[in-house]
Amino acid sequence: MALTPSYGKILSSNEELFDAQAHVWNHIFNFINSMSLKCAVQLNIPDIIHKHGKPIKLSELLNLLPIHQTKSHSIYRLMRILIHSKFFTKVKISDENDEEGYWLTPASHLLLRDEPSSMAPFLLTMLEPVMTDPWHNLSKWFQSEHQAAFSVAHGMTFWEYVGQEPRFSQSFNEAMASDARLVSAVILKDCKQVFEGVKSLVDVAGGTGTVAKAIASAFPRVNCTVLDLPHVIAGLEGNENLTYVEGNMFESIPPADALLLKWALECWNDEECVKILEKCKEAILGNGGKVIIIDMVVDEMNRDVKGVETQLLFDVMLMVYITGRERTEKEWAKLFIDAGFTSYKITPALGLRSVIEVFP
Repeated sequence: MALTPSYGKILSSNEELFDAQAHVWNHIFNFINSMSLKCAVQLNIPDIIHKHGKPIKLSELLNLLPIHQTKSHSIYRLMRILIHSKFFTKVKISDENDEEGYWLTPASHLLLRDEPSSMAPFLLTMLEPVMTDPWHNLSKWFQSEHQAAFSVAHGMTFWEYVGQEPRFSQSFNEAMASDARLVSAVILKDCKQVFEGVKSLVDVAGGTGTVAKAIASAFPRVNCTVLDLPHVIAGLEGNENLTYVEGNMFESIPPADALLLKWALECWNDEECVKILEKCKEAILGNGGKVIIIDMVVDEMNRDVKGVETQLLFDVMLMVYITGRERTEKEWAKLFIDAGFTSYKITPALGLRSVIEVFP
């Protein structure tokens, strides 16, 4: 006789009921965190505090903000939610009268506009209406034949939109370049061994060439090439060991010792990725060549709950905008095998992303 499992009540007390209600509320209103942060960056709050050179009192901040005087009483409330989400902190200024001032955290320091590794362009681009509208069409997308919810919202693919809207294309390229500057600084400091023995390198879908420029500067003997679509690299000029080449990575990739794919493969589905990797394999010179991938390797068993959540958020974002996805190590390995590669090495050196070396 088979036993029927008993799961019991999901909500067994008022405490659990209200915890569940709070959990639902938190997710309903979680967009407020993003939009509050966008507002702070648009008002230059991180830069104002930074230029002040020390913790700034609320009254001092109000005097420097470009806001209408009737909104002065609301800045405290904006700062309170941003302190809770760890973008600012309160520091005691005087022991005599318990005065406090606002100060930056490591996260808000990354939002300074003049910071070389500033994430402000990325934040402002990702929170533009053109990028937030598709989320209102997610359920409609599930019921349609469109490849991504972006197409449902805008009547064209993300890549078509980028190619047709110069203002957004510039904004998107700046967002990608800002991330590339951060990654370049770390990889050239902590992962130099990846480029040992490399004499030529192609940055595949390399955008405006931020990473390739950094590599070319750090390794003058490496001949670097940036491959991307004509509208992306139009008007860009190289130098002695940096060249820009118009092209399509699905059709042909210039030959080199190393092919670099930074945040590129996550943008495409498995079939498309295999095609790109096959073209990379064809382009590798000699027996010592390789493909260098900078991308996420999802590890749902990782104890870093916040890190895993962020990777999963990225995965759903890619589902909404384009045909790509984030991948586990097993899923990456299948791509490499299907494209004809024999081995790979993963170095988790870039926070939520890793450096993956793939060998023919």
